[in-house]
Amino acid sequence: MKTNVRKITNLALLTAMALAISLIEHYIPLPIPIPGAKLGLSNIVLLVSLYFYGLKAGIAIGILKSFLLVLATGMVTSFFFSAMGAILATISMYISLKFLDKSLSFIGVSEIGAFFHNFGQILVAAFVMGNIKMYYYFPLLVFIGTFSGFFVGLSSNYIIKHMEKIGISKYDGNKED
Repeated sequence: MKTNVRKITNLALLTAMALAISLIEHYIPLPIPIPGAKLGLSNIVLLVSLYFYGLKAGIAIGILKSFLLVLATGMVTSFFFSAMGAILATISMYISLKFLDKSLSFIGVSEIGAFFHNFGQILVAAFVMGNIKMYYYFPLLVFIGTFSGFFVGLSSNYIIKHMEKIGISKYDGNKED
């Protein structure tokens, strides 16, 4: 029972951190005028949660963060962009962590997540706009996502090492997921 309470508390804290980071990002504009481009720093929390708690927790945090961000900002349409990006990024990072953990660093895993996050957002944009030409915008988003993916992976690496140092153990795929 103690483990469940601790896990739920940690997941709630991770969700709150993802929301706080997203809110800060929402209100601080980037110096480059590219619609929809953000640093994606809340993906640090997604990568950390995937590493320690697995796929279900990562997806739950991503969707909850997207939903709570809508409640906080009032931008309902952004939910679909945010949620689709978070779901695809989380799934791709989970697969990378599970099957490529020996050959990829957290930076590589984060780069894959950034790619799929952008892909999910372009999928939603093409659907909402009803225009396949939205995919022309994808290479620009991937280029920008490369830099943010690097920073997210680097930050996640330091955070995960510190969390392990203070006694938080890694997620075990044999446990409930």
